[in-house]
Amino acid sequence: MARLTVVLLAGAIALTACSSGGTTSAVSGGSYSAEVGSTDLYAKAPQRFQIGVFRSSDQGVQLLTSGAIDIQLTPFQGGPGTPLQGKAHYVGAPGTGADTGTPELTDPSTARGVYEFDGTFDTPGVWQANVGFQVEGEPVSLSTEFQVSDKPELPAPGQQAFRTKNLTVRSHVNPRSVDSRAQGGASIPDRDLHTDTIAGAIAAHRAALVLFATPVYCRSQFCGPSVDSLQQMATTGPRNVDYIHIEIFKNFEKKQVNAAARQWVIRPDAASDPWLFLIAPNGTIADRWGPLFDPSQVMTELRRVAG
Repeated sequence: MARLTVVLLAGAIALTACSSGGTTSAVSGGSYSAEVGSTDLYAKAPQRFQIGVFRSSDQGVQLLTSGAIDIQLTPFQGGPGTPLQGKAHYVGAPGTGADTGTPELTDPSTARGVYEFDGTFDTPGVWQANVGFQVEGEPVSLSTEFQVSDKPELPAPGQQAFRTKNLTVRSHVNPRSVDSRAQGGASIPDRDLHTDTIAGAIAAHRAALVLFATPVYCRSQFCGPSVDSLQQMATTGPRNVDYIHIEIFKNFEKKQVNAAARQWVIRPDAASDPWLFLIAPNGTIADRWGPLFDPSQVMTELRRVAG
């Protein structure tokens, strides 16, 4: 569900149709590029801005992972708006290589993730991200443009959640429509993530942690680790919470998406996964994360919301 400008990067970073191509910096041994991983950025509310950095060379693609990098977000070409700057910190895909504390180049099979900066854009429009870092003794500066809307396209914090009756293990459908990992006649995995509905959680006044992801067909390879992380949170997290995984595709071969996914995360200008939503017991969306999330941060928010 996400666009990639470099095919080899498909296994590493979720990049989307609303992000533009980043500038490339040529250094010894290859060239660096930056791409915005966030979708559905909007003004006048706190945003988690995520950006990926990679190096292309004759040996293939490596990702910049770990540590923190300098970042400045400015209105494009002197447009209206207040610049933001600070440090963007690494957020790795769950289950991949640990953060070593210092930016370094890694193979996507070892570690993959993005750098995150939290801030609020005061005006909509085209913005520019400038990032700087040093790796292997060489300073690198990159920039890329991205769009900030005046309001969110997808469900957002503070809004009422859709009372969605998503597919579950009790639905009379092809198991792959419930979880794309149910291939070749296999049963639906992680059945406890496919037992409850969003509508049911809200009706019962229970908090819900809902992940929209397609583990098998996800281009970024973030979805499978994210589902695994949700399963772990379901095991160790508060018991008064419904943990729900919603598969994106009803039929991948026919490019048919599930109604729940279309309602929540499919829009003409914002179609991406994975997305994680935290819904409060009163049915209000308390928070959301995409494409990546820090499980410890999610767990802190979850305990606060669930009570």
